[in-house]
Amino acid sequence: MRRAIFPGSFDPLTLGHHDIIMRGITLFDELIIAVGINADKKYMFTIEERLGFITRAFNNEPKIKVLTYEGLTVDFCEKVNADFILRGLRNPADFEFEKAIAHTNRKLSEIETVFLLTSSGKSFISSSIVRDVIRNGGDYSSLVPDTVKAN
Repeated sequence: MRRAIFPGSFDPLTLGHHDIIMRGITLFDELIIAVGINADKKYMFTIEERLGFITRAFNNEPKIKVLTYEGLTVDFCEKVNADFILRGLRNPADFEFEKAIAHTNRKLSEIETVFLLTSSGKSFISSSIVRDVIRNGGDYSSLVPDTVKAN
């Protein structure tokens, strides 16, 4: 079985994430959306809200599981028997950052990282931009799935 994880904080889930997930499930038998928990990080949305956004967005997709984890991503991969990490790339800066992480993960374990380019029209969307729009009362409905808009 080809099992991959798609790790992130998903604070909140964006249409960019959604795009990578929907395209990623065509490559793997199972995709685990791994919501990282970092006690030192200040989130806009609670873990329950973030899990709800994701679970509701993909409730009709049997190949997707949603789990939380703490610690190293490679340790979580080992725990859930995942052989791949799926990551999305929006721009050259993302590539440089993600490449360094992928090399480190490969050094720590046998995990392979698979990169997908974000679809055109979604490459500008990031969770931090969405949070800024929300904080300032802007219309973020074109940046997130309906499950986030309902919040």
